[in-house]
Amino acid sequence: MMLEFNSLDDTTAIFTISDIEPAFANSLRRAMTSEIKVFAIDSVKIYDNTSALFDEILAHRLGLIPIKTDLSTYTPTEQCTCNGKGCPGCTMTFTMSVEGPKLVTSEDLISEDPNISPTNLDIPIVKLESNQKIIIEAIARFGNGLEHAKWQPVTICGYKNKPRITITPECDGCGHCIEVCPMNILEVSNGKARAIPDKNTSCSLCRLCEVACLNSGIDTAIKVETEPTTFIFTIESLGSLKPIEIIEQGLLILKNISDELLDALSEIKE
Repeated sequence: MMLEFNSLDDTTAIFTISDIEPAFANSLRRAMTSEIKVFAIDSVKIYDNTSALFDEILAHRLGLIPIKTDLSTYTPTEQCTCNGKGCPGCTMTFTMSVEGPKLVTSEDLISEDPNISPTNLDIPIVKLESNQKIIIEAIARFGNGLEHAKWQPVTICGYKNKPRITITPECDGCGHCIEVCPMNILEVSNGKARAIPDKNTSCSLCRLCEVACLNSGIDTAIKVETEPTTFIFTIESLGSLKPIEIIEQGLLILKNISDELLDALSEIKE
């Protein structure tokens, strides 16, 4: 297996994995989407709420705010020494005390740890009018997407087979395939069509170029196929974790599952 990054920053990652089976690619996608532990507000103590929102709606909105997560400092609740009771090592407390008139946003959530805060400080929660106020205490704990979507660390996590575009010698460079390509990845060079080297991975596999080539009277001068064991992944993080951390955690989860399976098989043999 070989992993190569096409692009990587603090919010998105596009990478190619080769020499893997479709089942492994889907397992990695599911692990990154649903198995990784991150912080999210899970319980709210409301001491005062005279806003236009019911307590339940207010708590629901708070729970959907993405929270930055530091996996090197904090421990998932079920692995913590507190045995799941909740302690400063596995939970985070936020407080909010605001009074109108104002638009309450995620910036008004005050964290015990300055390093653990909402990923975006401009998320609107509720608009307060004069004489309206909110006083709450919110507890964030670890969870994963299998429990609730609020614990998913990604907004986008998908993959596709790597495209393989082949131009046969019969190509006459008519340019019909270039005109219909929605991704603009084809060009004419030396009298023949070709895929632009830096853009060929952007192919959406629509095969409109093949249809245009057939309609021009040339039989399959261009062929669009896929590499069966090479996949291109696209990840967009909510900000709880950086994309590189999401990939690392996803691979680690698959390794741990494989190790557990091997141990179970060893016990059966014995």
